[in-house]
Amino acid sequence: MLNWLIPQTIDGLTLGGVYALIALGYSLVYGVMRFINFAHGDVYMVGAVTGFGAAALLGWNKTADDQIGLATACAVLVLSILACMMLGYCIERFAYRPIRKAPRLNSLITAIGVSFLLENIFQLPIVFGARPRTFPSVKLPSPSFHVGGFNVRYEQVLILAGTIFFLLVCRHIILKTRMGLGIRAVSYHHLNAQLMGVNVNRVASLTFMLGSSLAAIAGVFVGMYQHQVDPLMGINSGLKAFTAAVVGGIGNLSGAVLGGLIMGLSETYIAGSPLSDFRDAFAFIILILILLVRPGGLLGSVAVEKV
Repeated sequence: MLNWLIPQTIDGLTLGGVYALIALGYSLVYGVMRFINFAHGDVYMVGAVTGFGAAALLGWNKTADDQIGLATACAVLVLSILACMMLGYCIERFAYRPIRKAPRLNSLITAIGVSFLLENIFQLPIVFGARPRTFPSVKLPSPSFHVGGFNVRYEQVLILAGTIFFLLVCRHIILKTRMGLGIRAVSYHHLNAQLMGVNVNRVASLTFMLGSSLAAIAGVFVGMYQHQVDPLMGINSGLKAFTAAVVGGIGNLSGAVLGGLIMGLSETYIAGSPLSDFRDAFAFIILILILLVRPGGLLGSVAVEKV
């Protein structure tokens, strides 16, 4: 039993960490702006595709067996983060800000439109193309190592360590910085925050940029782990990450991390069982069950209706 459970758990934690990074973007935007940015999954795709282009720019020759060094991988990550932060700013400034005071349905339709726009732009041959591309792997001392008789890939350790580091950085920004104070103030009440001197437009842009940077990190990590990227990779992962955010409690950052781990572990456990054909459907079964039992999510607050 342990020979099956431990490897699946390691895979689940790795995948769950990626879902948590993407889910944090959903929760950040919802917590501040009170709407779901359904284009966020495609920002994750842009991060992965940008990482592919950055690796080629830094000398990778686009062959499956050619690897990049750790320093090059860090440079790829930084370039991808910068590109997605600029994209997040543009999405907020030119797509969402003009309709901020419009009905919520307008924001939802706009988010779906931005999602389709990004997917179709990156399917153009001149930009990236519709077919999947091979993403470079990181040059490591050896592919794996053994712990207690179990085989662990160095890539998994690298992705887990990176995920934990960036989650802690995000937590520090939200709780310990002036930017984080503004984000928390606006999430509590827009008008009161504005009366206290907080620039709501600036906070909204910074929130989108922070969430987009986390999506970029997740995109590069997935590319390095699965060694493949394509313009439609954000659809499935984005839906699962959104589900993770709702399961944990949309708007709750700790809930997004918890939901991501639950989604990742459940998916890998199902994938390694006779029910592997239902690995994607099981994520949404969890969502339905959580909403039936606790509509606010596991760590979300359940509002009491006043009559």
